[in-house]
Amino acid sequence: MDKNILIMCTGNSCRSIIGEALINKELQNVKAYSCGVNPSGKVNPHAKKVLEINGAWDENYHSKHLDEIIDIDFDLVVTVCDNAKETCPIFPKKTKTIHVGFDDPDTKEFNAFKETYMLIKENLLKEVKEQLNL
Repeated sequence: MDKNILIMCTGNSCRSIIGEALINKELQNVKAYSCGVNPSGKVNPHAKKVLEINGAWDENYHSKHLDEIIDIDFDLVVTVCDNAKETCPIFPKKTKTIHVGFDDPDTKEFNAFKETYMLIKENLLKEVKEQLNL
């Protein structure tokens, strides 16, 4: 049975989208989703580009609020920014919530997105595997 995981940040335009895409690409039997506590309504073009270069982009990825996916039964929720950690809602069932923070590359050049991609790949995937016993 697949495990459902939610990656949350503030704007859902960079870090959480990259996390969602990497988990969906790299981990078997896991379906990742992402959302923002205050979604920007767009995916940062640099985030999209770094995912395309690494074969992880899917046209279905978009910036969204938790309300769009609240009915999904999540096995794990991961906040990737301090603001999301502080404002993370309580989920209907006792969903495990952890924090794995990353600096926001949103206003930076493309190289910052490549670095963020690698940090998420190295740190977030490792933590998700440990938390889900994969």
